[in-house]
Amino acid sequence: MTIKEVSEKYGITQDTLRYYERIGMIPSVKRTSGGIRNYDEEDCSWVELCLCMRGAGLPVEAIIEYVKLFMEGDETVPARLLLLQEQREALVEQQARIQKMMDKLDYKISRYEEAVKTGKPPVWTKNSTECAKKGNVKC
Repeated sequence: MTIKEVSEKYGITQDTLRYYERIGMIPSVKRTSGGIRNYDEEDCSWVELCLCMRGAGLPVEAIIEYVKLFMEGDETVPARLLLLQEQREALVEQQARIQKMMDKLDYKISRYEEAVKTGKPPVWTKNSTECAKKGNVKC
């Protein structure tokens, strides 16, 4: 596949694909005799992995390190495993933080929906003790 086809397939720019390759987020793509990038199934798998990892919020440096270790061969399997486990743990922590924010928003939305329905001001009852300690009655 050409870089244009890969760009269209994954919804990213050709410049982004070139950048990913240049900095090592994906391994070097094979080229035709004329120097044109020729993406095969394996190259597309790397692009997919890169996009998945970036979409999950993994740092560019972690992806580059993973690719580097992969290219060094099977003796780096333990290091790759550790890197992925560390990144997964960071995502689990991020997920927990996001869930707390979602819970807070859901609570506030439910209070405002009730206020709109009844025509009365919102009643703030959840975590009222904790909020009072912080000096914020409408936490």
